[in-house]
Amino acid sequence: MSEEYVIPACSGMKVEVKRGHRITVIDVDGGQVVDFFAEVTDNPQEFLSTGVTIDCNESFKLNIGDLIYTNLYHPMLEILSDDVGEHDLLHPCCRPEMYDFFYHNGARHPNCLDNINRALGEQRAMITPINLFMHTKINDNGDISVERPLSKAGDKID
Repeated sequence: MSEEYVIPACSGMKVEVKRGHRITVIDVDGGQVVDFFAEVTDNPQEFLSTGVTIDCNESFKLNIGDLIYTNLYHPMLEILSDDVGEHDLLHPCCRPEMYDFFYHNGARHPNCLDNINRALGEQRAMITPINLFMHTKINDNGDISVERPLSKAGDKID
């Protein structure tokens, strides 16, 4: 059975996915970033961990065939196909404090942390999602820069 959901910008949605099902995330307009987070259905204390994923894959990048791991080092998802090949595993969800720090406008600014917490019915202080389609460059000297996403309208990851 196939379900399709369109998640409007500046919002979030919780979707239950069973073992063996496929998730396809499509950048509808191009140049969008999707904060993708997941938790184990019967144990919300076990959830997608970008840090463990980096550790287990020994890479800051996701490649086709790589696994995405939980905070308990259990495989959770597998990358089956990827049109873009650039996704950020380093940055936490944007939140009011980030908007204050960088732009001095955090008060009541729409943000991904609130969107995900609202969708999950939780209040996590910090979430580090996979920022699908976000292009973060890691320079030789260790500096990082967030660049314009490389995704075009219709690009997807399974």
